[in-house]
Amino acid sequence: MSLLKQWRDKAYDESANKGDLQRLWADYFEKEKTIYAQLLKDPDVEVTGSVKELAEKYGIDLMTMVGFLDGINDSLKTPNPIDEMDEDTVVSLGFDKERLFKNMVAAGAEWLYELEEWKPIYDEETRKRLYLEQKQSGTVKKAQKIYPNDPCPCGSGKKYKKCHGRNGANRFETSNG
Repeated sequence: MSLLKQWRDKAYDESANKGDLQRLWADYFEKEKTIYAQLLKDPDVEVTGSVKELAEKYGIDLMTMVGFLDGINDSLKTPNPIDEMDEDTVVSLGFDKERLFKNMVAAGAEWLYELEEWKPIYDEETRKRLYLEQKQSGTVKKAQKIYPNDPCPCGSGKKYKKCHGRNGANRFETSNG
């Protein structure tokens, strides 16, 4: 069984005692916060090593390291082969700073995107901008309603009802011109 599957079976076990799972995740989040704080102190240095070596470097158990690798993988410049990795697989923690920040926001991980270590990387204005960009990227905006006497969005100069709005169907959105 792959390390990733072992981690996910443990961390997302629906039959497990809820208190045990809460303790597992609380412990994981504290360890995750510590690792990110260390990585962000020198964000342009690409940390590499085997899964086992990195677990030892950060003082965590192998399964917690696998969970961390699973969590950071979407923020890496080059994703790791997390589905097939074993303890001797060499992995990289070379992350894209902006993507990492936005992924932390997307995950609702306030304890991570508000780490003090972000302050030398991005000023407050930049952090706010990245935060808003991420939040807005998940917002579905309703298309503006087009009324019959409005100018047609196709740019013909005709009223919508005489152009793409004929027969009561909103043909502009379906045919795009």
